[in-house]
Amino acid sequence: MCIRCKWVNLSNKLYVEYHDREWGIPVHDDIRLFEMLVLEGAQAGLSWETVLKKRDNYRKAFDGFDPEKIVKYDDKKIEELLQNPGIIRNRLKIKSVIKNAESFIRIQEDFGRFDAFIWQFVNNKPLENGYKKLEEIPSKNNISDSISKELKKRGMSFVGSTIIYAFMQAVGIVNDHCTDCFRYDKIKKQNQK
Repeated sequence: MCIRCKWVNLSNKLYVEYHDREWGIPVHDDIRLFEMLVLEGAQAGLSWETVLKKRDNYRKAFDGFDPEKIVKYDDKKIEELLQNPGIIRNRLKIKSVIKNAESFIRIQEDFGRFDAFIWQFVNNKPLENGYKKLEEIPSKNNISDSISKELKKRGMSFVGSTIIYAFMQAVGIVNDHCTDCFRYDKIKKQNQK
């Protein structure tokens, strides 16, 4: 039997698959990065499990997380999204997706890709923390503080330092699998290539 990070709900197959196949693996695709930024923001005040269950619905409701399509959303589309039981129906969070898509596109214009912007904060190399226990893992750090500050300056919302640290963990900017987790060494080796 594999040892996994203690935060994984082993009775939820979707959660186990997310941990085993996705969490902590470096992401460089702009659409995936935007997706995770949106989903981490949607999680604010809720559990990741709740968001994960709604992920496919989010993909459908938000046009595959295509920022070019999302920036065109009008009041009618916002009202339609507010009626969608498959997503988190919070007006501020929905409006932030549109606002963040606008900022995301501007960042792409400035840096060529969002990937270039976000990975510069770690010199394009994932951070390896090597925590032994879940309790040791921080909810934010100096890098998430810097990213959060920069994204807010560029007009984004729902990008506080704690949200950004969770984003960093999800997209592999930091490897926060505990050292006894079977994924820790696999990701560490992959990151050293």
